[in-house]
Amino acid sequence: MAVQLEQKRREAREERDLEQLELALLLEAIYRRYGFDFRNYAQASLKRRVWRRVLGERLETVSGLIEKVLHDPAVMEQLLLDLSINVTAMFRDPAFYAAVRELVVPQLRTYPFTRVWNAGCATGEETYSLAILLEEEGLYERTRIYATDINQAVLERARAGVFPLDKMKQYTQNYIRAGGTRAFSEYYVAGYGGARFRRSLLENIVLSQHNLVQDAAFNEFHVIVCRNVMIYFDKELQDRVHRLFYESLAMFGVLALGQKESIGFSPYADRYEALAPGQKIFRKIA
Repeated sequence: MAVQLEQKRREAREERDLEQLELALLLEAIYRRYGFDFRNYAQASLKRRVWRRVLGERLETVSGLIEKVLHDPAVMEQLLLDLSINVTAMFRDPAFYAAVRELVVPQLRTYPFTRVWNAGCATGEETYSLAILLEEEGLYERTRIYATDINQAVLERARAGVFPLDKMKQYTQNYIRAGGTRAFSEYYVAGYGGARFRRSLLENIVLSQHNLVQDAAFNEFHVIVCRNVMIYFDKELQDRVHRLFYESLAMFGVLALGQKESIGFSPYADRYEALAPGQKIFRKIA
């Protein structure tokens, strides 16, 4: 019995090791063939997402997926959708937006023009939320929002500005709790198979593909919003992205992260000060 148990343990270890090897080969193949670098993403989450595509392609192994990814760009597009972080909502975490209104907006009023980077914007709900907030505060006309994501497909959805109609009740509640000053229904019309938001909200938004892992800084910003993206990165990759954000922020610029994210263990922790109690909003001070 003991021998059989030890044999099963050995076989399980070998199977795990083989799976890790397959996963490493897949990520290396993606990097070399398409230029997307997922090699430093958190392994547990990455493995779940990869297996979702393995099963979606009716395959049995990660090795089988490697062959399809290398020879069929359409499969790579689907895998990229699986690997990208696209969970979002309008005015998600209303307390965050309330803090932006109270503590960040007064600082933005001191600038003649404001540049905001919404990194990892996914399908655009957060970007539209920021645009609405800035419009209500009288700042949108002198603001440019750069909304970027690794995934071109979700950027197209953001550009369309059409979101599920059945989400509008939840979004309206979020908007009210975030300190909204108008009727939320003023911003969209029902149609196009959902709720289409006012095209004027896109006037000062630049939607563009950008890879946080590989691409360099492309402007100087007064605000960078990147929420619930770095939780999927390992420590090395988080430090790399923190460097990118630090180099992209103007002095006294504001960095906003998700509730489960932190600058506490980054190389730049002592170069920021906390701006909003209870929220991960920081101001660059050095």
